[in-house]
Amino acid sequence: MIRRVLPHGLGRGLLTRRPGTRRGGFSLDWDGKVSEIKKKIKSILPGTPCDVLPDTSHLPPEHSDVVIVGGGVLGLSVAYWLKQLENRRGGMRVLVVERDHTYSQASTGLSVGGICQQFSLPENIQLSLFSASFLRNINEYLAVTNAPPLDLQFNPSGYLLLASEKDAAAMESNVKVQKQEGAKVCLMSPDQLRNKFPWINTEGVALASYGMENEGWFDPWCLLHGLRQKLTSMGVFFCQGEVTRFVTSSQRMMTTDDEMVTLKSIHEVHVKMDHSLEYQPVECAIVINAAGAWSAQIAALAGIGKGPPGTLQGTKLPVEPRKRYVYVWHCPQGPGLETPLVADTSGAYFRREGLGSNYLGGRSPAEEEEPDPANLEVDHDFFQEKVWPHLALRVPAFETLKVQTAWAGYYDYNTFDQNGVVGPHPLVVNMYFATGFSGHGLQQAPGVGRAVAEMILEGSFQTIDLSPFLFNRFYLGEKTHENNIM
Repeated sequence: MIRRVLPHGLGRGLLTRRPGTRRGGFSLDWDGKVSEIKKKIKSILPGTPCDVLPDTSHLPPEHSDVVIVGGGVLGLSVAYWLKQLENRRGGMRVLVVERDHTYSQASTGLSVGGICQQFSLPENIQLSLFSASFLRNINEYLAVTNAPPLDLQFNPSGYLLLASEKDAAAMESNVKVQKQEGAKVCLMSPDQLRNKFPWINTEGVALASYGMENEGWFDPWCLLHGLRQKLTSMGVFFCQGEVTRFVTSSQRMMTTDDEMVTLKSIHEVHVKMDHSLEYQPVECAIVINAAGAWSAQIAALAGIGKGPPGTLQGTKLPVEPRKRYVYVWHCPQGPGLETPLVADTSGAYFRREGLGSNYLGGRSPAEEEEPDPANLEVDHDFFQEKVWPHLALRVPAFETLKVQTAWAGYYDYNTFDQNGVVGPHPLVVNMYFATGFSGHGLQQAPGVGRAVAEMILEGSFQTIDLSPFLFNRFYLGEKTHENNIM
């Protein structure tokens, strides 16, 4: 008992009779004695004082079935579909690692939020149709108990793509494929263009394609927030940190072509904690590379591309950051509320932004004009010299526009064929890709996430066959080229 180890006299005077109390009644006189008693007890009892346990809530779990590197919309979509399609609720532990919890440089938040089906490849059309359905029914997928419904602020004004004489035949061919895949797209002549959109100058335009359904733009931040909120409710773990190392095991085997290859499997991920030299090892069975513009660096950590040139082991992930500018301008005499997102023959594009005669747009630079991606500084001269002249030619009212603000963001640019990389690596057998979409990753994220989850859980693509987007094509030299990249 504590009383037995107290120094002689400590117990005396603790219980004192208070004036006015009933005979035999005692009260506790703690004034000035509590801290003294605590000190004396601590000095007598064995051991050191017990401090408050350190906060480890920022650390990732020690074990996770799946580690997703990259917490943008693509990574979150993979996490969502893994949990949605798992055989037993709560049976799969999923960890999402994101180094920038503010998303200040993430492609998701810096995009213009567009969605369209006017692609040249059937797979891209199917992905965007799937995503359109997902976004249209967003609250059926991402509803959370006691949370308000999501409002993506979807503007269904469509996309209007313009083609010159030399590109008109390709546009006709593309629209034929789009219609075969179920997209609601129509061709328009210059006269039809002027009748529907009298603010447009059709000089140099031979043909146009116009998306009549499931096209427009939405709030990417709302989608990001909705996915994170839903994943939290589904038990997905989130960690702010940077993946710095993979611990792998390997075995050598002979291929059918009598080539000796080394198969690797990642069994531990090292996550460096933010603002610290500390790292946390996480044992895992599957790694998803959804690191966007930096996914090639993550692939290299696993040894991808480190073999002899010309071999499968020496084939790198051809994804790199490309900087793109978005400018916002004001023009009271500009096109009205029915204005679609317009993609000019020059490559310049624009759309309305809100209800106050504001617009946003930009243009992808030519290969020789690519800016340094080391930072996200904006080149305002690029707008004056490379964007504005084309805008003013196409929409004469834009001659008097005034730029209000601008920002820059990153494309996870696939230098091989500007298409996504989806599915497993052939040699690092438990690394799966969801990256390289070169500017259309946001709008295709719901479909891509499901495709990756199906490949992991079922061993094959089920909803949309994305075999043309597998990593093998880089080694084989088989380009899956998409013509309509803005």
